[in-house]
Amino acid sequence: MTIPTVELNDGNSIPQLGYGVFLVPADDAERAVSDALEVGYRHIDTAAIYGNESGVGAAIAKSGIPRDELYITTKLWNDRHDGDEPRAAIAESLDKLGLEQVDLYLVHWPTPAKDNYVHAFAKLIELREAGLTRSIGVSNHLVEHLERVVAETGVVPAVNQIELHPAYQQRAEVAWGAERGMRTEAWGPLGQGKYDLFGTAAVSDAAGAHQKTPAQVVLRWHLQKGIIVFPKSVRIERLRENLDVFDFELSDAEIAAIDGLDPLDGSGRVGTHPNEFN
Repeated sequence: MTIPTVELNDGNSIPQLGYGVFLVPADDAERAVSDALEVGYRHIDTAAIYGNESGVGAAIAKSGIPRDELYITTKLWNDRHDGDEPRAAIAESLDKLGLEQVDLYLVHWPTPAKDNYVHAFAKLIELREAGLTRSIGVSNHLVEHLERVVAETGVVPAVNQIELHPAYQQRAEVAWGAERGMRTEAWGPLGQGKYDLFGTAAVSDAAGAHQKTPAQVVLRWHLQKGIIVFPKSVRIERLRENLDVFDFELSDAEIAAIDGLDPLDGSGRVGTHPNEFN
């Protein structure tokens, strides 16, 4: 199976579908990531705060897969933005992952009350120049944060990883990125089970029409909209199911129906607002 890649604004490319390890317990991460690699995933998304980088690293080492065939993302946590802390933080992450370089390093949250996210991203530019990461980006940044980052550093992040699912599509952030060559990644792409996404007619009708599961339909919706997505599961059968989304295509009408699930008033958010998480 060939997972499609998308090109980033720095000339690097990224697999459009990967495996996220948010909330995967530290003592189960090696097994879960090993399963993911076995069934064909090559893009793994972790973070320092997840506490499972060592397990991810153990699975990578155990897999025997050449490093250049893997795409590894990790993230800078909120208490490491100041001074030269980002350099110390990535060094710790690399040690846990058993790597000399990650493919993508993200500022995890903007923490606007602390007013240090621009400094953090400026430090990520230095880390990229030092060869510790191939690409740099941000996570959970709104347009107001993105505009300030670019105005003060002159660099457009390669990626913005945000909460994105049919009930909360963050159209402003996605459009801002598209206009500037910044790719959008979706966390919580299936709504984290916090609302009845799979029971909506738009999703269930498409699932029936294509003989796919509702989850596969929603993942396919993300992919056709150009979003980079990495669903999380610890069950190997679900890992396989989430990867089995490249043999069908949603129609324009089906895409439009799922697009219409967003109430557009912000009420579809299931996670924390970036301006309230500091």
